[in-house]
Amino acid sequence: MHKYAAYVTELIGTFFLVLTVGASVLTGSPLAPLAIGAALMVMVYAGGHISGGHYNPSVTMGVLLRRRIEVADAVAYWVAQIIGGVLGAAVAYWVVNPRGVAMLSLSGRAWLAAALVEALFTFALAYVMLNVATSSSNPNNSFYGLAIGFTVTAGIVAVGRISGGMFNPAVVAGALVMGLLPWYTAALYLVVQLLAGAVAGVVFLALNPDEVQSRPRVEEAAR
Repeated sequence: MHKYAAYVTELIGTFFLVLTVGASVLTGSPLAPLAIGAALMVMVYAGGHISGGHYNPSVTMGVLLRRRIEVADAVAYWVAQIIGGVLGAAVAYWVVNPRGVAMLSLSGRAWLAAALVEALFTFALAYVMLNVATSSSNPNNSFYGLAIGFTVTAGIVAVGRISGGMFNPAVVAGALVMGLLPWYTAALYLVVQLLAGAVAGVVFLALNPDEVQSRPRVEEAAR
């Protein structure tokens, strides 16, 4: 299987994730967290065997530092994820056609609180993903999609009203396109989320010193 299939899989999965985020939020669905977590879960199950089912630049950052993906492939994943997120947001905005949707505007202590919870739950998401989907202690398991998806659900329910519950730079890019975030908040989220993914990768390696990498997952998928 050619590795470009992994890039396309990441674009498709992120597209449907952000489309679900945009549509459920812009329509005011009370079940938005469940819808978003479920969308991630099914996309992980659908494409996990091809690309690893990241659909999140922060997770890719963690996997890169965990040495399960090469730098060139990580960059390609990021490009695919951001493109997928922007396309998903554009489609959601067009089909819902919202009127008077207020941007998430934060300042002072609330701004810092939002950045903190985004960092914490992005770390939780990347940390869970690394442990259930990349560890040799969990070979060929069938539960990692549920674990990852419900991590997102838990985060949205817990802190969604504080930060918007994004935990994903691709979702932040989509929110910016839909007018849900001012640029300065989006920039802050992008920084803290990518750093959180990197920290998760470092922590995983520190807590799992016996993990030995034989080849990047993208290379495995391409052979």
